[in-house]
Amino acid sequence: MSTVVMHNVVSLDGFIADADDQVGPLFDWYSNGDQEIDTVVTSTVSKESADYVSSMMAGVGALVVGRHVFDMTNGWEGKPPTGDHVVVVSHRPKPVGWHPEAPFHFVDDVADAVRRAGELAGERNVAIAAGDVGGQAFALGLVDEVAMDVVPVVFGSGKRYFGSVDAQHLLEDPHTVIQGRRVLHLRYRVRRQSAADGR
Repeated sequence: MSTVVMHNVVSLDGFIADADDQVGPLFDWYSNGDQEIDTVVTSTVSKESADYVSSMMAGVGALVVGRHVFDMTNGWEGKPPTGDHVVVVSHRPKPVGWHPEAPFHFVDDVADAVRRAGELAGERNVAIAAGDVGGQAFALGLVDEVAMDVVPVVFGSGKRYFGSVDAQHLLEDPHTVIQGRRVLHLRYRVRRQSAADGR
């Protein structure tokens, strides 16, 4: 069964972009090292980041994103940035004539998108981009782990990592803490609330 991991690069104050979708220095660590990794574009990062990112990406079978991310990237021209499939949460269908062979699946409900991604991922993980869609999945209890690449910058405002989540949720202590160059990689398991403990 897949582990569902919500992931994004994030500022110290919890933003994944500014109000205009600009990431500023959030992605600078993708070019400040000497270890090459193959992401959407070829990047050079520190050895610590290279080991972490390569392992994490290899474990992903399917990625869930919102329509906004799909539109901003033009769906990475039909090539998933990680994993073998991308599930897009959207009330609009795939653009007519857009890369008909691309392994992109359009679903109009967050819970259905996570379920579909789990089917497509098989034994590998499902990654969900943080932000509005990731926050909705998190609030629905569909996220098993939270992964953050924390960059030492304060944005002050912008697009929130957890989107519109407005209730308290407890996570376990981080089970992964890796210091890269100008980035701290963290992973937390989500603490499951039981009806009995009320926590």
